[in-house]
Amino acid sequence: MSKSQSLTIAVIQAALDVDATTDAATNIAKITDFVLKASDRGAQVILPPELFEGAYFCREERDRFFDWAHPVADHPTVKHFQSLAQKLKVVIPISFFERAGQAYYNSLATIDANGEVLGIYRKSHIPDGPGYEEKFYFRPGNTGFKVWQTAFGKIGVGICWDQWFPECARAMALMGADVLLYPTAIGSEPEEPDLNTKDPWQRAMIGHAVSNVIPVAAANRVGKEGSQIFYGHSFIANHRGDKVAELNATEEGILLAQFDLETIRRNRASFGFFRDRRPELYNILTTADGEL
Repeated sequence: MSKSQSLTIAVIQAALDVDATTDAATNIAKITDFVLKASDRGAQVILPPELFEGAYFCREERDRFFDWAHPVADHPTVKHFQSLAQKLKVVIPISFFERAGQAYYNSLATIDANGEVLGIYRKSHIPDGPGYEEKFYFRPGNTGFKVWQTAFGKIGVGICWDQWFPECARAMALMGADVLLYPTAIGSEPEEPDLNTKDPWQRAMIGHAVSNVIPVAAANRVGKEGSQIFYGHSFIANHRGDKVAELNATEEGILLAQFDLETIRRNRASFGFFRDRRPELYNILTTADGEL
């Protein structure tokens, strides 16, 4: 019989200082404090929200925000959390604005418990619409989907809009992920104030949990930024799709959940989703318009 392996994950939900337009220190300090508290509570993998260094600048198209991007090798925020991860012996996936030559990406660095950057994931699906004008800033990611073997288990991480795509979740599950994590910045629709996407947002990820028999966690921000209100409701769902922890639309805080990875692996095998897959029939998924 295999030895039981548990994984404790934490999700951070925070309101961020939108006035920190040139100095991200305030927000980095806030997220650092949450990481410290999560570590004290036994978290092994700690997930902050998307682009937490400042305001969600993609609400508008302004060229000055390109100054916020840095190359991975000397990115001050990544370096800060490398030191913190090493000190606390925790894993921290860090969302950041990356500059690579003349290209700009919405990226994530997965930092292992020894402070090492295991690798970079660049957001694959880039939204474009009122209040979420990311195509002005970011190229579509060129890394492909990523899964990393950390000190505590294999984690797969998508970024915000990625979380709506079942192909992304399935790819990470096929690559051996034990848990799927999604740093997020999502809220109201400026041109449709009566539209609330919170429920379908959660349902999409809960569907990934069920169809891949895998825990899923999402970390969102809260608060008003310009005309946008970020609706929070960060959550953790288990491999059955049951929400085991959730914050509301306004509170800041930390969610924790512990999972027995060996039990989940057995459950995944017994459900038969991966046994009964028919990849040879899925060529249509490689097309843009449904025509082979």
